[in-house]
Amino acid sequence: MTRILWIIRGLPGTGKSTQADRLVLELDGEVTTLEADMWFMRNGEYIFDASALGSAHKFCQLSAEYAMRSNEDHVIISNTFTTMKEMKPYLQLAKTYNYQVRVRKCIGEFKSIHNVPEETIAKMKDRWQDYDGEMVILCDGRRSLGKTSRR
Repeated sequence: MTRILWIIRGLPGTGKSTQADRLVLELDGEVTTLEADMWFMRNGEYIFDASALGSAHKFCQLSAEYAMRSNEDHVIISNTFTTMKEMKPYLQLAKTYNYQVRVRKCIGEFKSIHNVPEETIAKMKDRWQDYDGEMVILCDGRRSLGKTSRR
């Protein structure tokens, strides 16, 4: 079986977590799903602390590496990934552990469940870098419609 690293990216409120949940249902084999947001969950409640964002992403990267070292069939990472620099550690892990990479960009328009300020989302949008070959996914709350982008 081909092992795959799935990178699901998009601005806050575009349906990344929903897309990850749907993908899990489509895949065969062992699946690990990770998000930096997991770092901020305490007793079922999301408690964001901007000063811990670096730790949250490090946790996500280390957890992804552990899953790959454990030969999970699929590793799904669902984060904003606005720039190639943010994706680079995961792409390197995929290369090191011989995983194929598939990238999905979510473009749905939902309310951010984490109450990310509009000005923060605007800054993220301004620095956005597309990834050649990513599949663009429009989540409308019921289904996902996809197309592959080329630069």
